[in-house]
Amino acid sequence: MTFRLAIVGRPNVGKSTLFNRLVGKRLALVNDQPGVTRDLREGDARIAETHCTVMDTAGLEEASDESLQARMWRLTERAIDSADACLFMFDARAGVLPDDMTLANILRRKSATVILVANKAEGRAGDAGLLEAFSLGFGDPLPLSAEHGEGMHELHALLEPLVRNAEQDAEARETEAEADTGEGNDGERVLSPEFPLKVAVVGRPNAGKSTLVNQLLGEDRLLAGPEAGITRDAISVFLDWNGLPVRVFDTAGMRKKARVQDKLERLSVGDGLRAVKFAEVVIVLLDAAIPFEQQDLRIADLAEREGRAVVVAVNKWDKVRQRQAAFRDLSEKFERLLPQLRGAPLIAVSASTGTGMDRLRKAVIRAYQVWNRRVGTAELNRWLVEVIAAHPPPAPGGRRIRLRYITQVRTRPPGFVVMCSYPQKLNESYRRYLTNAMREDFDMPGTPVRLTFRGQGHKNPYRDRKKPGPSRLRKHLGSIKPGGN
Repeated sequence: MTFRLAIVGRPNVGKSTLFNRLVGKRLALVNDQPGVTRDLREGDARIAETHCTVMDTAGLEEASDESLQARMWRLTERAIDSADACLFMFDARAGVLPDDMTLANILRRKSATVILVANKAEGRAGDAGLLEAFSLGFGDPLPLSAEHGEGMHELHALLEPLVRNAEQDAEARETEAEADTGEGNDGERVLSPEFPLKVAVVGRPNAGKSTLVNQLLGEDRLLAGPEAGITRDAISVFLDWNGLPVRVFDTAGMRKKARVQDKLERLSVGDGLRAVKFAEVVIVLLDAAIPFEQQDLRIADLAEREGRAVVVAVNKWDKVRQRQAAFRDLSEKFERLLPQLRGAPLIAVSASTGTGMDRLRKAVIRAYQVWNRRVGTAELNRWLVEVIAAHPPPAPGGRRIRLRYITQVRTRPPGFVVMCSYPQKLNESYRRYLTNAMREDFDMPGTPVRLTFRGQGHKNPYRDRKKPGPSRLRKHLGSIKPGGN
């Protein structure tokens, strides 16, 4: 079990900036607007030559029990309870505020190890705040600037002994467990897979993406609710999906580009697009009440253009009446509106009740397997002869285009190269014919198939060489020395 470090504090004191510093990546969104972070985000950092988990949390805000802010704070409390140590961050320039005192009292009850960090302490503007920090009762504050990197060396020096002690305790517990069970280094261990399947859940706002991920996790790990646009960051969580190791990315809702005016929303959408690029399978989540809106089609098309395996899931199915007729209608619309994803799985689910989760899991596995499909060259060329015989290629200008050879050059998604004459004259309809025939004949429904057509790949070295004349031929023959037996 790795050392877990939680960063806590009021909104807009720089928690996400410090989080990005510690993990060495821009994982968390950073903006001057207070309350940007809502979910509990985890990242991997390296301290004292040891990997540890850093948690970025939402800021403490006064709220009622059922409000969004109250739900955010419950996630922060969960991070504090699970952490080995807490970085209590305050704004040195603003000084100690009443919310800081409230949070200090909470940390005294919940956390045994608290490191007080005074952010934005560059220059002299934070001197007064450093003096006020002694009233919090956590000893000397550590001045730093998360934005400029000042004080990071001192922070690592404070964290190193904590990480080392936690590592030694974990090794001691592990040794005791092995002694109790009689298992040494040869005993079986259950380890998290090093390379889990990467799945991104995307869709319009309020489609139920966070609720779906929480259902898979079996706990309220992500912030969810009836409000649209709750999720802002692309949060990744690991889960064991009935034996399938998965890294799931919960993304912010994607609205039409023309409607996205706020800078923070643009950052959130950009974060979601990056999650799609890193994913292997993309679950496009639709709302059963208003499925296949224009934005749904754009999102599905985006996943296909990025070359990801796609599964389309229709959420809130528990609220649909006459489900058989409704599903037939959805299937017809899917085939008509998204021909580029013909054959992709369409699954009806309910994230709130858990209906359809087994079918969704099977569809994800199937899509991933097809995405990794490889076909032998001999089988491909036999297929090419058959499809050409069934439907010969066009003959623009009276010249027949000859398809000579096909081979697979990549997977993830499957990519093929066809050697042919006049590739630039091959029209789009015939390319679609070959792509659809390949999907059907090689059982690759729904996955993006990349067909590339190339002309003669190499130049004949003797093509432009002049034929030898009589004089050159006589000279060549004269240079040959006679030999005899």
